[in-house]
Order: sequence, then structure tokens, then C-alpha cells
Amino acid sequence: MSVKKKVLIVEDSRTARELLSEIISSFDDFEVMGRAADPYEAHDIMKKEMPDIITLDIEMPKMDGLTFLDKIMRGAPLPVVMISSLTSENAAITLKALELGAVDYILKPQNESSMKEISERIHEKLVIAASVPRSWLNIHKYRGKDDSVRDFTRKTIKLVPSDDSAKMLPSCSMIVIGASTGGTVAIEKLLSTLDCRIMPPIAIVQHIPPFFSRSFADRLNKLFPFNVYEAENGRPMLPGDVVIAQGGKHLLVQRSHAGYTAVVKEGPKVNRHQPSVDILFKSAALVVRANAVGVLMTGMGCDGAVGMAELKRNGAVTIVQDRYECAVAGMPRSAVDLGVVDKELDCQRISDFLNSIFSAD
Repeated sequence: MSVKKKVLIVEDSRTARELLSEIISSFDDFEVMGRAADPYEAHDIMKKEMPDIITLDIEMPKMDGLTFLDKIMRGAPLPVVMISSLTSENAAITLKALELGAVDYILKPQNESSMKEISERIHEKLVIAASVPRSWLNIHKYRGKDDSVRDFTRKTIKLVPSDDSAKMLPSCSMIVIGASTGGTVAIEKLLSTLDCRIMPPIAIVQHIPPFFSRSFADRLNKLFPFNVYEAENGRPMLPGDVVIAQGGKHLLVQRSHAGYTAVVKEGPKVNRHQPSVDILFKSAALVVRANAVGVLMTGMGCDGAVGMAELKRNGAVTIVQDRYECAVAGMPRSAVDLGVVDKELDCQRISDFLNSIFSAD
């Protein structure tokens, strides 16, 4: 019989603590080792026994969740799953928590959610947290004063050697990117070294709920010189644009007289996700074809692998993030297993490659 992972619940609401405790205690692979109403109580518990995973509320008395998270990640890093409400303010705070090193987040139950749905969602997040490698957590221990992260990941393994790839024209090309757990940080890292002056439109599906996608787009727009915005149905996608899929809706691309436009539509979940990476990748395979570059980044599951196969079949360049740099390598590994990946590179080398194929030199 496998040993259960120990979970520490840090939540100021007694009702929420009891609900989380009841749910987590019902799982065969996790157990509640402690409950704390604030970070100081949590610290006292951790001095006696260290948990395997922490669930952490954002708004608490005495010390807020971000401050406590920062202390955890700079001291003895542990997998932390944030507890967040579905509001614009909490979305921005949660995105900051992911930057500081939180693995993922759990949305506080909505009225329409059933207990079964809530339990499944929480269990999935705990499984993800339990699977994150220690090396990924330790990266956040070495943040500088400006919150930049020193890269201590392993050297990249490339599926094919570097080559003198043909140049691509930004005016008729497109980059499509898919990511899930750990993706917000990975996407920021990638965009930070891309040359926005030569990039074609970039369409991104990050598994993310409503409110969070708008906050994510706003955050990226402030950080980088790209024109970053949440996807709008029918809006032209221009060179230098970075288009973030709306949470809860699929993003596709279609050809127009001036180039490409975004298509935002509702529809059933694909691979349990909405937006789905497969939906974006398949549309780019049909419309952009050999002028597309597909990039599949960190995340659990297989969303994007089949879409990447269609991109490859239609002549596109296909890249996955280096497995040793991923918080969870399931999505990239699924594409590798299908044999449809041209290159496996870390974020810096993905950026170097994209800059090289779109440069005028």
C-alpha cells in the first residue's frame, strides 16, 4: 500500500477549512496532517512535521498568502496550491503567486458546482502538485531581489541537432503555443527574450478560467513590448500581437484578406479543457499550414499532442519545452511519444530559434 501524501490546509475561513479537510480526507492517496487559520499557526505545525503539499488561501489575517508563499519558497520549497476566488483582483494576485513558485491554484467552489466536481478538481490539483520535481521547486529558492529566477535546470536534450533552418516571413506566418500547469511562468520567460519587432502573430492557449485570462493578458502587456490582449472574435492578428485565449472558450485562427483573424467560440471541452490546445493547433494546421510554428509547453495530460501531429503533417515546425524545465512534462511528452516533434528545447533556446528563423539576416 502506497504512503499517503500529507497536506497542510492554511485557510482563515473555518467553513472552507472544514470543507477542504473533509474532501481531502476522502482521497485514498492524500491525508490532512494539519489545519491552520493563518501562516503563524501553519509555521508552528511545520516546525513539528513538514507536509508534502500546502493549500494556501490568499487573504488571511496577520500575514497574507503571498508573503507566506514567498517565505516558503525562499526557505524550504514545497509544492503549494493556492486557493483563489473567481474575481479579477484575485486573478492578478494568483498569477503573482504562480510567479513566486506556487504550483497551481484551486478556485473556491461556486454555487453551481457539485461536490463531486469540486472533489475531482481538488484531487487533480493535488496530484499535479505531488508530481512536480524538486528541481523545479528549487528554482524559486534563488530568485533575485527583482523576483527574477536564476536558471538551475538541467541542460537541454534536443531531439534533432541544431540546423540552419529556412527563414520565415512574419507577414504570412504564425506561432501557436499551448501550456497548462506552470505555463504562465514559462510563457513569460519565453516572451521576455523574443524580439517583438520581427515576430509574427502569436496565439496562446493557456489552460485558465475566465477573469484569469484577461488578467494574464494585461500582465503580459505591461511586462513586454508586444501588443498582448485577450482574444476577440474577428479581430485581425498582426505581427507583434500576442493573443491569449479566453478562459472558458476555444480559440481558433482563420485566414482573412489581410492575414489571419481570431475566432472565439464556445463548445464542449476537449481533453477536459476549454480552451483546448488541440483546437488551436488543429485550426493553425489547416489555415497556416507550413508557415506555422507550434510550441507545446509544460502541463499535465495530453492536450495539444494530436494537434501538434496535424501541424507536423501539414509542414509546420514543431517544438516542445525541454522536459527538465517543465513543472509537469505530460503534454510535451505526449507529443514526443507520437513522434511529431522537431525540437525539444528550453525556453531560452526556443526564443533563440524563433528569433533566428524570423530575423532578416
